[in-house]
Amino acid sequence: MSELFATTGTIAAIATAVVPQQGSVGIVRVSGSQAMTIAQSLFHAPGRQVWESHRILYGYIRHPQTQQIVDEALLLIMKAPRSYTREDVVEFHCHGGIMAVQQVLQLCLENGSRLAQPGEFTLRAFLNGRLDLTQAEGIADLVGAKSPQAAQSALAGLQGKLAHPIRQLRANCLDILAEIEARIDFEEDLPPLDDKAIVSEIDKIAAEITRLLETKDQGELLRTGLKVAIVGRPNVGKSSLLNAWSRSDRAIVTDLPGTTRDVVESQLVVGGIPVQVLDTAGIRETTDQVEKIGVERSRRAANAADLVLLTIDASAGWTEGDEEIYEKVQHRPLIIVINKIDLVEESDRKNFQSKIPNVKSKIVTAAAQNQGIDALETAILEIVQSGKVQAADMDLAINQRQAAALTQAKISLEQVQATITQQLPLDFWTIDLRGAIQALGEITGEEVTESVLERIFSKFCIGK
Repeated sequence: MSELFATTGTIAAIATAVVPQQGSVGIVRVSGSQAMTIAQSLFHAPGRQVWESHRILYGYIRHPQTQQIVDEALLLIMKAPRSYTREDVVEFHCHGGIMAVQQVLQLCLENGSRLAQPGEFTLRAFLNGRLDLTQAEGIADLVGAKSPQAAQSALAGLQGKLAHPIRQLRANCLDILAEIEARIDFEEDLPPLDDKAIVSEIDKIAAEITRLLETKDQGELLRTGLKVAIVGRPNVGKSSLLNAWSRSDRAIVTDLPGTTRDVVESQLVVGGIPVQVLDTAGIRETTDQVEKIGVERSRRAANAADLVLLTIDASAGWTEGDEEIYEKVQHRPLIIVINKIDLVEESDRKNFQSKIPNVKSKIVTAAAQNQGIDALETAILEIVQSGKVQAADMDLAINQRQAAALTQAKISLEQVQATITQQLPLDFWTIDLRGAIQALGEITGEEVTESVLERIFSKFCIGK
């Protein structure tokens, strides 16, 4: 292992967020062979409390030399193998804030432990066989989940719902490999190999891999969210739309055009998908240098967004300025939001809307009156689904690393089928079949390199 993952010795880290004057509890976690010795050196449990696994003791953390009390705390004991890392683990549950947990951590470091690397607790759980790689990644996804659906998807990975089908696919490949190698080694003692049966089994494996790959886009949406840019001319109600949608006053709203000079962000959840909404400055030609910078940022935000909400003022009709903006964003996934519809007479609405470009998604809103938000969210979800990023199985969504390995496995299986079609010797069949087996093993960690581990666990926080 590299220095990043020097997984020997006893490690310690603060396992909770450290924020000044915030948080009622702070936890210092220690794992390794010296964990119990460190706990007994630092923690005083008055009375006849029993020091045994899976008990919580009440007492004081004291400096072992000066006997000065550092904090009143609880001590949680989890002896191997019944712990997160399958090593002896102790947790000091201190008062929250900054000083208490940092003083306790320092005492742990001075008495036999070293500071844990990012993700090292979970890495030890993987190396000690408690978790596979999909479960470890599920933990990271759960910590970073931005919506209930993202959390459910992460929990599915943590519970092994991805690992199980991957292991089954790998086992099926191993069975096929065993059949082929048996014919190579004992050709005279066994009946001929059924080529059609082999091809049929590979087709089934490839089909299941394809099904899993279809969850990648949904997984990316659940993890990273959808970036939505609200663009349009000045004073069409973009900021009012953001405020109504987010149910807040994030953006300043006035009757003066050009009020918004910079991009204003808000984080929302739509249909279980995290959405980052960007309210941009009104796009128009201007000599104001500050506003000009805002307009340029608006254009960049529109180009970088996953979805653009081109907002127009219904009371002003479809203008030349709207047309110019539309020409710039029509190549992007687009919803035209016809705002301020409450200011247009019912008899004029149909004629007005006929002048708007014929895009697939058009909705009407009266943002100042909090009207039309449900229709907007429905339109967003329809665009998401029309792009075929809605996973067939919402409970399971793979990440980029897993998708890359599955893609490699599928390519290897296609090469096996090509080899069979070309009637090449059996030895050639096994080469690409082994490649598929290796790729599937990389997903769960049955076949893994140090560089893969480093890439995965370095993204974790230090105490996890």
